[in-house]
Amino acid sequence: MTEQRKSVLAIASIWVWCIPLLPLGLAIAIYFGELQTPTFLFINRYTQILPDTLWAWLTFIGNGWGIFALCFPLLLLAPRLLSAGLLASLIGGTISQIIKPFLALPRPAGVLALEDFYRIGEPLLHRAMPSGHTLTAFAVVSGIYFASDRDKRNSLWWIFIIAGFAGISRNALGAHWLTDVLAGCAIGIWSGMLGALVVRFIPDGQLSPNKIGPRLLALGGLATIYVLLTQTLDSELNQSLQYACAALISITLALFIKAQKPRAI
Repeated sequence: MTEQRKSVLAIASIWVWCIPLLPLGLAIAIYFGELQTPTFLFINRYTQILPDTLWAWLTFIGNGWGIFALCFPLLLLAPRLLSAGLLASLIGGTISQIIKPFLALPRPAGVLALEDFYRIGEPLLHRAMPSGHTLTAFAVVSGIYFASDRDKRNSLWWIFIIAGFAGISRNALGAHWLTDVLAGCAIGIWSGMLGALVVRFIPDGQLSPNKIGPRLLALGGLATIYVLLTQTLDSELNQSLQYACAALISITLALFIKAQKPRAI
């Protein structure tokens, strides 16, 4: 319990909460410095040296269904971390749904000629800031990172790099400005810290496989399998990845059912 309290204090320290001000400040500087179009076109052009499938898969990480599927094995390995990531994404998603219509900023396809940049899929015109995929990716990885024990965080730095590439993929696919990505990064990190704070107060006993919380997460896994097998998430290039994620969830659920303790008679 003492270690948990120390972790909560570490999350709540002022300097940690100020970290997201860096990407947010950069987004403001780019927007008001009239660098939004040049930065977008630069990233959009030079990311095409890598295959479309890679960028589509990275965008999949920022899809709520996608990242939940990829993180689903945590249901067995670290249910508190999965809960933190899920709660963080819900917090971030709520904030995003409030901000997007309030700002009502156009996306690149709503400003630039379609032949001036590379894109995959139908052009998206409105509700630019923040990038929802970037926000979701950073919310989940931040929730997982800050909900982890302090002595284990040094080995988790790489998950922020993955989230960063998920954000860049939104530029690469022609869906968002760099400012949208940076704003999504900032809000996502704040959402992750909030999610981690909340789940720290869940007793360990409530996270065992036979408790209601993990079982609800398992039902969420079933719903995710249905979505992965019946819908196309972001791009048809993700179809094989969706099937792989459905198999990953199925294996996890089988092990989760096996882990259920028989009820005492």
